[in-house]
Amino acid sequence: MRISHGFRAALVALTAVAGIGLSSAARADSGTISFNVVKAGFVIGGQGGSGVLHFHGRSYPVSIGGLSYGFTFGASETRFHGRVTNIRQPSDVAGVYGAAAAGAALGMAGAQAIVLTNQNGAVLSLSGLQAGAIVSADLSGLALSMR
Repeated sequence: MRISHGFRAALVALTAVAGIGLSSAARADSGTISFNVVKAGFVIGGQGGSGVLHFHGRSYPVSIGGLSYGFTFGASETRFHGRVTNIRQPSDVAGVYGAAAAGAALGMAGAQAIVLTNQNGAVLSLSGLQAGAIVSADLSGLALSMR
């Protein structure tokens, strides 16, 4: 059976493109991250904190800051822990993450879980415990930077 030259060339090109896509995904790696965030506000809120990225056996300090707008009243602290995936180097976690969230905490009763993605493609899968007295339903932007 003869395969036309055009069909064979298209098949080779498609295989090459698929291989490049798989090799770049295969080079992406993961690590763990933990940080504390303090959030406070009345309609407009602010949040800030710090933490550590663990990647390839090394620790990298990170800073967190951001603003929120919506229904926010009170103050809380959340201790987040989780995984960061789809990174090739530690600096890939730096960037802006956006989220729409709702939550409430009174004392140590609050729990949070969230998945965020930044412009570099880094994916944060986080969970944490929230302490304080806060009620919120807001849109927020979180900026994570390397220190």
